[in-house]
Amino acid sequence: MPLAINGRFLGQKVTGVQRFATEVTRALDALAGEFRLPDARLLQPAGGAPSPFRSLRDGAASLLRGQAWEQLELPLRARGCTLVNLGNTAPLAMGRRQLVVIHDAGAFDTPESYSAAFRNWYRALHLALARAGARIVTVSGFSRGRIAHHLGLDPGRIGVMPEGAEHILRAPAAAEVLARHGLQSGRYALVVGNPAAHKNLAALADCAGLLARHGCLLAVAGAADPAVYRRGGGVDAAAGAVRALGRVSDAELRALYESALCLLFPSRYEGFGLPPLEAMACGCPVIAAASGAVPEVCGEAALWFDPAAEGALPAALARLLQEEGLAASLREQGLARAAGFTWRAAAERLLALLPGERGW
Repeated sequence: MPLAINGRFLGQKVTGVQRFATEVTRALDALAGEFRLPDARLLQPAGGAPSPFRSLRDGAASLLRGQAWEQLELPLRARGCTLVNLGNTAPLAMGRRQLVVIHDAGAFDTPESYSAAFRNWYRALHLALARAGARIVTVSGFSRGRIAHHLGLDPGRIGVMPEGAEHILRAPAAAEVLARHGLQSGRYALVVGNPAAHKNLAALADCAGLLARHGCLLAVAGAADPAVYRRGGGVDAAAGAVRALGRVSDAELRALYESALCLLFPSRYEGFGLPPLEAMACGCPVIAAASGAVPEVCGEAALWFDPAAEGALPAALARLLQEEGLAASLREQGLARAAGFTWRAAAERLLALLPGERGW
């Protein structure tokens, strides 16, 4: 059966979910260029930019946008196809003739992180998709367990496909971002995330002072969409030892990773944990909370701390600052670990999980 890809993500702000959808589709586009996916097509809502993918056929022009397009028009456009939905949502009318990637169960597990409208819609939609028989795929074993629990599914019926990290190496590093924010190579710890409650940025409060005593800064990259996330607190961006960087480009983020003392990742809930994997791909040591799917992704290549233990994060940071050879060891292990995660492998795994394929 021909493959159709839900291209709604192309008109959305880029977060981790849209990054995933873009990179998987890029890999599928490469497979189509190798004649691996005959008659594969990309379907987009009205008003979107031209498709950036060369080998995936463009679908017919659409009339609607947003959720109305996805729930009402997309099923008509995808008739006769297996529909692939990469960004948490999918049309109910497609029933069993589709695959949907649900990245985590955060709307159930961490409701305090999301607006009421967002979490209620996601809960209702995911429960309805499960009842409709859609093939559900997620990005980690951790997420599979949590999704199965909340949707009342056998975990064995939920496929798992990993993410990749090589996208961060695609653009040359834009080193000028350091000078623009007053950062020096090796003299700052990087944080990548938004102030949603589950990101646990409040745990960084004691790190800025510790870094300052060593002549270093805390650099925080990222922004929050108030329509989705509820703020959960964070470090004081007005403090002298903190630099709030806002949104950064991939080229800037690569430069920040490559020159950072380390990445601090205190999140207490992640369906996958892309920033630590990106950091490792750039040779940046990672200090992360041992929670969610991040241990599954990073293995022994990160320095772990217990997010429930008071003072655990600054203690781990102090160890990195003081223990000779630890940073170099983490860089080496991280590079080796990240090399095992590619978007090509993710796309191949997705194809194996399509309805009717051997993975099911």
